[in-house]
Amino acid sequence: MGRAEFIALMAFLMALNALAIDIMLPGLQEIGAALNVENENHRQYVVSAYLIGFGIAQLFYGPIADRFGRRIPMIVGLAIYVVSSLAVVFVPSFESLLLLRFIQGIGSAATRVITVSIVRDVFGGRQMAEVMSLIMMVFMVIPVVAPGTGQVIMLFGDWHWIFVFMAVTALIVGVWMYVRLPETLAPEDVRPFTVKVIFEGFRIVLTNRVALCYTIASTFIFGALFGFINSAQQVYVGIYGLGVWFPVAFAAVALFMALSSFVNAKLVGRFGMRKLSHGSLIGFIAINFVWLLVQVLGPQPMPFFLFITFFSLAMFQFGWIGSNFNSLAMEPLGHVAGTASSVLGFMGTIGGSIIGAAIGQAFNGTALPMVTGFFVVSIIGLVFVLIGEKGRLFQAQNKPV
Repeated sequence: MGRAEFIALMAFLMALNALAIDIMLPGLQEIGAALNVENENHRQYVVSAYLIGFGIAQLFYGPIADRFGRRIPMIVGLAIYVVSSLAVVFVPSFESLLLLRFIQGIGSAATRVITVSIVRDVFGGRQMAEVMSLIMMVFMVIPVVAPGTGQVIMLFGDWHWIFVFMAVTALIVGVWMYVRLPETLAPEDVRPFTVKVIFEGFRIVLTNRVALCYTIASTFIFGALFGFINSAQQVYVGIYGLGVWFPVAFAAVALFMALSSFVNAKLVGRFGMRKLSHGSLIGFIAINFVWLLVQVLGPQPMPFFLFITFFSLAMFQFGWIGSNFNSLAMEPLGHVAGTASSVLGFMGTIGGSIIGAAIGQAFNGTALPMVTGFFVVSIIGLVFVLIGEKGRLFQAQNKPV
């Protein structure tokens, strides 16, 4: 498999996760009406249930992938994703839908944990950051096209067909992976699947200061993104009345994130992960601070062009933070890549989904809770980066940690 095909396959595997969230955002209102969900904020549970299953299952895929290789666990996860997606078509109640979304998240967790493990098997250091940036660039195309795809699907059918589309897409990607991707786990890196070895792997990950602090920082910053996703339909449609143009606004911001990932891939080899990610984190804080001031002191609601400008600028910084923080966290843990990806993914997803749920549930008819959440989590993220780097920004560690 050539480099371009490898990056494309890894991107599409990870993109199944984004697809499971973003494609249904235009359909949340119809889902709520069809399944008798009276409270608008409760529709957000369709996203939260998926993220909880996605987060918890990551703890298990890593140790399994370190023992049995990358291919078989990935195929099992994709099979769970496909079957649960098809089963949603027959749900009789909102509670049943949430259960199947939880199971779908369990299957999708394989695409996150094992994909990162595969990339770490093949690349390290700045090369990994460059490849992850290119993967994230393709990954970010999904938020550009997924809401619009969901909207188009509902023009010709109801919301059930969205899940059929997800199942078919996952099946196609699964066949591609099965036919073209060889096993990447080196024989010398196979770890026994025992409780002692698993807990030892967890200990290695959780006692590495750099890996742990960058993961916690990522968790809070991703929490802001999850908070927006939870309330995106309410902000774009409820506050700004975009209606069917909601997917276009969503796509515009995602394009900024994709562009950011592309630029990061071009620059990270020259400047390094720390300089780019630390600079973008400071930029993220500054943009969010100004955004919060305008939100509090300016006209209500904030003019849409101003809202989308601030949001796009913040997400451009986010694109540099995400892939570099993930690579910095994984860099010292190559010998336990599967377990490391599991633990770090679990912390990031569960923590981020809880933070995102709190931000989303605080929605009060204005964008203030979301903007406040963005600023607060960016400050917390900076604190943990400073702890991980012993108070120094923009400088590589001189000693192993």
